[in-house]
Amino acid sequence: MKLAYHADTDSLYVEFTERPSVESTEIAAGVVVDFDGQGRVVGIDIDNARNKVDLDRVVVSAVPGFIEVA
Repeated sequence: MKLAYHADTDSLYVEFTERPSVESTEIAAGVVVDFDGQGRVVGIDIDNARNKVDLDRVVVSAVPGFIEVA
């Protein structure tokens, strides 16, 4: 899973897998969920992210995999 914040557009993309997206659905104003060919969620795009989520703190708890900071 990857979190990528783009300051120039104030958008946050949460990527759950690197599978390609084939369909997208806006579930709320400026919040789009991307799906693969089997209907599984591959990512979530949040526009105007600073107004919708708290970007000042990210907490990772009990994740079984490797945590990388870029």
